[in-house]
Amino acid sequence: MIVELKSVRKRFGDFCAVDGVSFGIPEGGIYGLIGPNGAGKTTTIRMTLRIFLPDEGEITVFGRPMDDAARDRIGYLPEERGLYQKMKVRNLLLFFARSHGLGAAAVQKVDYWLERVELQSVAQKKVEELSKGMQQKIQFITTVMHEPELLILDEPFSGLDPINLQLMKDIVLERNQAGATVVFSTHNMEEAEKMCNSICLMNRGRAVVDGELRKVKESFGRSSIVLAGHGELGFLKELDYLDRVDLYENYAEMRLRDGVPPGRLLQDAAARLEVSKFEIVEPTLRQIFIDLVRGDNHEG
Repeated sequence: MIVELKSVRKRFGDFCAVDGVSFGIPEGGIYGLIGPNGAGKTTTIRMTLRIFLPDEGEITVFGRPMDDAARDRIGYLPEERGLYQKMKVRNLLLFFARSHGLGAAAVQKVDYWLERVELQSVAQKKVEELSKGMQQKIQFITTVMHEPELLILDEPFSGLDPINLQLMKDIVLERNQAGATVVFSTHNMEEAEKMCNSICLMNRGRAVVDGELRKVKESFGRSSIVLAGHGELGFLKELDYLDRVDLYENYAEMRLRDGVPPGRLLQDAAARLEVSKFEIVEPTLRQIFIDLVRGDNHEG
């Protein structure tokens, strides 16, 4: 494991932000640290980087406790963005490039990345003159341009428009394909499901479930049914053989009670509406999380 946490706990006064978390991040993959705001994701990341020290437990990076040598092999994008506002963009990037030890290659790297994220036109502008989205791309460059072995990204895609969102995702995937291990935290389940090989779902400071995404889904078991059609879907709430029904604007997602054949639902749906879609799908991360957290909160 490139990163490993064992029984890690962190308190701030009476509040337990991270409560006995243990998980391992495999080398070479894309790992999602997932959960709602306040779940403990950012605190976990900061302890991994020794920005915070854990009250209890053990954290290793590259097989040993975090030190300066390990830090040089990591690129970190914090959730709270921060750049030197009065500096010109190109000078700022050159400063970071040289601080990462790029030396003579710094100029070439900076020019490459400005072109890669389509910001050559603002190279001589001050950071404070840029939009928030542009500043986010600049900070992203500072995280990846030294080609770190481990990328740790805290909510990297929040606030980006669809075009820049796809651009950033493409770069993350490129870095991963080039050999970097990527860790990113997000509250967006769909985003994580599309990108991650392995995940840790966190809630109220605890790791609810972790492991390879494929195995997490397999262990969760029952699949869901997605139904769409012309007509009102509200009748689904009245069917006593459905274990769960989630209604959306244009479709419904539900789960049958054990032993109920899908054909029974299809027959009832066809009698009420013109069915355009009836699909048995594996459980989504979102639904797994909702079900696990529902049980977790009930216990609490």
